[in-house]
Amino acid sequence: MIPPVQADPSELVIVLLLAYALDMVFCEPPAAIHPVVWMGRLISFFKKHVPKTHRKLYGIFMGLTTILFGSLIAYLVMLFMGIENIPSPLRYLVAAYFLKATFAIRCLYGAADEVRKELDAGKLDGARQKLSMYVSRDTSKLDESHISSAIIETTSENYVDGILSPLLFYACFGPFGLIAAYVFKATSTLDSMVGYTDERHRDMGWFSAKLDDVLNWVPARLSVLFISAATLTVRLFYHGIKVPDYKSAFKSGLADGLKTPSPNSGFPMASVAGALRIKLEKPNTYVLGKGFIYPVSEDIKLTSWITLIAAFFAIIVSLFTILT
Repeated sequence: MIPPVQADPSELVIVLLLAYALDMVFCEPPAAIHPVVWMGRLISFFKKHVPKTHRKLYGIFMGLTTILFGSLIAYLVMLFMGIENIPSPLRYLVAAYFLKATFAIRCLYGAADEVRKELDAGKLDGARQKLSMYVSRDTSKLDESHISSAIIETTSENYVDGILSPLLFYACFGPFGLIAAYVFKATSTLDSMVGYTDERHRDMGWFSAKLDDVLNWVPARLSVLFISAATLTVRLFYHGIKVPDYKSAFKSGLADGLKTPSPNSGFPMASVAGALRIKLEKPNTYVLGKGFIYPVSEDIKLTSWITLIAAFFAIIVSLFTILT
């Protein structure tokens, strides 16, 4: 009989290290073979068939179905891992591929770098166009400061739901880690597609948004520690004009973490604002680091480095969690 789970922590470690390597080398797989894209297509199908009544109940059904679908993907991968006749390297590589789909480190860095290069070249329109691919706000009239702010906000916010949370779910649930990571990723994908407060999505996305808040609650607050530690590391090795402040990162993360409409997104954003002593502002919504100055291109670069190092720390902590 095929074992239903990966029981050996050493296997979980190998899969995680391979997944990290795949992410850093290849970034994202093609859409046709991307598990998160599959979940997104299922959600899109549900969005096309929303009833006129009982929309909240429909949203709960949509959410649970999507989460079940994601869990099934992970479970099938675990079954594959249990087939002893298949060479171990191939089993590990397949599991690593599916785990890698739950987090995105290199692509998060790449998005920030694309916007920064447009700003450095003096191409505001190009920067606005690149930015519009990664944020939901209107970018058509943003100046350099608000473009820099927006990409820093989305980079730091996505550190939690795009890196830290799926890694911690994988690490903390032992042999069921891959399923836990896919439960989280399905929830995060649901929230990104239907978790809005406008009239169309309010009831349909209520369940998805609330569950996403619950699942990200602990990782968001832990992100202050990871970002502060990463800021200290950058401070030791970065030789630019600005010197990041890890103490301010920690203080600002705690002080301003709840100043955003979301109960979670403010913590990593406020921590980065404190680290770089910059003001992050979404007009008519929130201001983080109110006493600081607006960011510039160099701050985008520093945010990318802080995020990369914080992601590496998340990998290390996940490895230790699996082995303890």
